[in-house]
Amino acid sequence: MRLIQNEDNATIAAIIRSGLEEFNANKPGTVYFDPTTDDMYSLFSEPFSEYWVLEEDGKVVGGSGVFPTEGLPNGWCELVKLYLMPEARRKGYGKMLIEKCIESATSFGYEQMYLETMPELSKARGLYEKCGFTYLDGPMGNSGHFGCDLWMVKELD
Repeated sequence: MRLIQNEDNATIAAIIRSGLEEFNANKPGTVYFDPTTDDMYSLFSEPFSEYWVLEEDGKVVGGSGVFPTEGLPNGWCELVKLYLMPEARRKGYGKMLIEKCIESATSFGYEQMYLETMPELSKARGLYEKCGFTYLDGPMGNSGHFGCDLWMVKELD
């Protein structure tokens, strides 16, 4: 696991978009159409943000990040863009990425971690639940992802 580099942009964007296509979640109001998906390196140069890239045998197979989404309450961050290639799933990598993001968030002083998801991503939701995220009644912050209609939060230790 390592921090994103500029040369990772195209690979990570392809992993995100193919994952959304796979689960028929490539709809407006999601990261599929978000222009920042094509330049994650620049996006995560924002202070108090980090994006972690996961490699398996030297090949990028996924990633996830922490971002100070505009409009969230003080002390809150968002877990963003957690995607894995199919061959990297069911190996504990998703949990590893979440744990790394929680570690980053805690080091930045965040107290709560928010995320947005959708019914189509049921396996991811199960992982979030196992990692201690609970459901909210509505969205928070200004992510611009109106295509996501499930919202979760986790209190950080």
